[in-house]
Amino acid sequence: MPTETFEFQVEARQLLHMMIHSIYSNKDVFLRELVSNASDALDKLRLEALRDDSLGADVSDLHIDIETDKQARTLTVRDNGIGMSHDEVVQLIGTIANSGTAKFLRELKEAEDSAAAEGLIGQFGVGFYSSFMVADEVTLLTRRAGESRGTRWTSTGEGTYTIESVDDAPQGTSVALRLKPEDADDQLHDYASPWKIREIVKRYSDFITWPIRMVPEAADTADAADGSEDAPREPETLNSMKALWARSRDEVSDDEYHELYKHISHDWMAPLETVRLQAEGTFEYQALLFIPSHAPHDLFMQGYRRGIQLYVKRVFIMDDCEALMPPYLRFVKGVVDAQDLSLNVSREILQQDRQIQMMHRRLAKKVLSTVKDMMSADPDRYATFWREFGRVVKEGLLSDFENRDAILKIASFATTHDKDEPTTLQQYVERMKEGQEHIYFLAGESRQAIENSPHMEAFRDKGVEVLLLTDPVDEVWVEAEPEFDGRKLRSVAKGEVDLGTEDEKKEAATERESRQQEYADLLSWMSKQLGETVKEVRLSSRLTVSPACIVSDTHDVTPALENMYRAMGQPVPHVKRILELNPGHPLVSGLNRAHGELGEQDGTGLEETAELLHDLALLAEGGELGDPSRFVRLMADRLERTL
Repeated sequence: MPTETFEFQVEARQLLHMMIHSIYSNKDVFLRELVSNASDALDKLRLEALRDDSLGADVSDLHIDIETDKQARTLTVRDNGIGMSHDEVVQLIGTIANSGTAKFLRELKEAEDSAAAEGLIGQFGVGFYSSFMVADEVTLLTRRAGESRGTRWTSTGEGTYTIESVDDAPQGTSVALRLKPEDADDQLHDYASPWKIREIVKRYSDFITWPIRMVPEAADTADAADGSEDAPREPETLNSMKALWARSRDEVSDDEYHELYKHISHDWMAPLETVRLQAEGTFEYQALLFIPSHAPHDLFMQGYRRGIQLYVKRVFIMDDCEALMPPYLRFVKGVVDAQDLSLNVSREILQQDRQIQMMHRRLAKKVLSTVKDMMSADPDRYATFWREFGRVVKEGLLSDFENRDAILKIASFATTHDKDEPTTLQQYVERMKEGQEHIYFLAGESRQAIENSPHMEAFRDKGVEVLLLTDPVDEVWVEAEPEFDGRKLRSVAKGEVDLGTEDEKKEAATERESRQQEYADLLSWMSKQLGETVKEVRLSSRLTVSPACIVSDTHDVTPALENMYRAMGQPVPHVKRILELNPGHPLVSGLNRAHGELGEQDGTGLEETAELLHDLALLAEGGELGDPSRFVRLMADRLERTL
């Protein structure tokens, strides 16, 4: 095939320019990216060879070669891995991660600092292009295992690239860089120097499980006996290839752990916590897990890839093994190395494998216990964890009943006790008032909306602490009425409210009985008038300022949850709610007096007053009116009469 010349897309040219001139502050990482890509290619070939006996690929000596030439100022990184087909080169290399480039550029411009910008590189699979920071020209030569022809891709990074088919390409991929001149001011080091290559590989890629080899300089291997510098030079292996998860904690530094995390996650930031686990006995496995220090941008997007890598006896099997970690811990990255699994496994087999299920349970418990230890040992780091991942962890309250108590123990919530600091349920229980039976909460769209809700008045008046739940997932998991420390979590917008000590409760009951007799006729009449809208009209024990509020029955679905189900396409019958009146409010006492004097005579306007009272209560909690135009008309008429 003839050589074809293509132009980069507009966005791709912008990305190349930013990559070369402004993204990376440390240009050494280009080699880390190339070695990481080569390692992935070797992993994929090993896995493909296990699954396809007809592939015909040689997997006896999988490795990465690095070759330098100081005279020609070139650097080549070569692997004998899976390689790429012509179409894959066009799709993956020619168009720079053809999906998501625009979004990548937008987020790159919004990144507040260079570290955040660098962290975006791996997320979009464009680390290969960091080569142009140090090279005037990049040539990629590749042949996919099992195919006979290879492909050469060449570009100077200035807007165009060429692609041609070649017959003599070895299996795998080589990336050859024609290096720029050394420039200390621009932090461009001498990347044709073997000592610099050794330093970079040791720092970033020592944990790679495949040997990274380089032929040493002639001066280092001269034959001392005859003085010849032409004696064959044996390549040296630059990395230790020791699986960090198989080494004791004392043998591994935090920097080594952090580099492994960055390699797995493509995150530029160090992890928040490292979790080690070694299981021995009838089923042996080792796990090295990492809790990131920040939530990825796509954590709540469909198709988010989990980051647990599965190995069997140090042989890479699967990159994103979903069966190893529950969905609510999908942000956890790491490696699990099992000793007794079959090498030829699929995702479908793993879903049913009893040993995988055992690991799944053990790993989840280990992560949760690690966070619990973090709460007491390092509150600041725990606060970072919950701020970044609390919303997703609470999904486990819906799906992981086995660990529900453990999740509740590590959960934190905004509270009326302190407007700045969240509280744990244990701290809440320790502060509970005398005679208080339940842990009270109120769910809503924002803290301000919840604090201004009429439902909060009695609790504020009595000084009873209330949890303020503002995450959408809160509306769902609290419906199960979970318990903590033997106490139910109870919504302040549901059922009856009975606060205070035993003596205060008895006194309130006596007063309520007296009020009930006084307002019996009004309540009966309003229940009939509003029967199409409400289930019941009753006196309230939770209101101190507002005239009325709308509450749900103890076991009824809340309006927010109704709307959520309908938005997901699930039909939910409408549930009537309860209108509560504050007998101490002048509007309610005036309505009761007017009803006693006028009875149920037509044309008194009491029906409209009752309707307005209901609508005002609905608006006060942020609800939606059934007929907003009618409400406006009635309010306008009433206001006109006052003038």
